[in-house]
Amino acid sequence: MSASDLPTRAIVATVETQDFWDATAEGRFLLRRCNTCEAVIWYPRSHCPICMSTDVSWIDAAGTGVVYSFSITRAASGTWKGALPYVLALVELDEGPRILTNIVGIDVDDVRIGMAVKVVFEDAIEGSALYRFAPVTT
Repeated sequence: MSASDLPTRAIVATVETQDFWDATAEGRFLLRRCNTCEAVIWYPRSHCPICMSTDVSWIDAAGTGVVYSFSITRAASGTWKGALPYVLALVELDEGPRILTNIVGIDVDDVRIGMAVKVVFEDAIEGSALYRFAPVTT
């Protein structure tokens, strides 16, 4: 399935997520990093959930990782019904955090735990971009 087969929507950014969504529109994947304990943080927020410090900054992430877990969705309603089947996955990023996403660019029955993946961006409504992950091809 290609990324374009999955539904998109307009992004509703918050103060904490605006820089993240602006970067995705530029084809960049950002993560927050705590400058106190050095934890890499997902999802974007204004403080570190580990040490509670508000001294956090953005880092350019590699946008790569591995499939940690996944589920193949074969039944849906609404706009997702036309995208069946699709993969919902937990990807462990090289920087450490795990992120919920879709796996695209591969037959759903070929997705495997431990498979190397990389971020891909899909244009969304109103000039923003959604992130999804696709297999790393060698």
